[in-house]
Amino acid sequence: MGQPGIDFPGFGTGLAIMRGRSVLLYKRIKAPEPGHWNIVGGKVDHMERSSLAAKREAEEETGLKIGDIRFLCLSEQIIPEDGHHWISTIYTTDDFTGEPRVIEPEKLPEFGWFDLDDLPTPLSRFAADAVKALQATA
Repeated sequence: MGQPGIDFPGFGTGLAIMRGRSVLLYKRIKAPEPGHWNIVGGKVDHMERSSLAAKREAEEETGLKIGDIRFLCLSEQIIPEDGHHWISTIYTTDDFTGEPRVIEPEKLPEFGWFDLDDLPTPLSRFAADAVKALQATA
């Protein structure tokens, strides 16, 4: 059967959570792109809409309650150094309640709010695509 993203292209989703001009980013531990700052997200399950997967993943990873989201962009990443290939729908929202926390320290041990013009490095390719789209609409 194989693993999505490794044995065949994976279908993922992400959510750029915004507070004013700041985006919520978490530092990744696991591949793809370990050590990079990324928007929250993950893989889309079979028979699950990508928009619902984006909300589910964001809530699981941040502890926030996510309201309305809107489509932002599509991101395709082929990352030879990690052996990953992902196609991801990326959404954005500023409609949430609560304060973000570290929920999965083994995967995402650190987070922060970062201004779109003052982002941490290294930034994941997925986050870079999201930021580019956010800056184009800002």
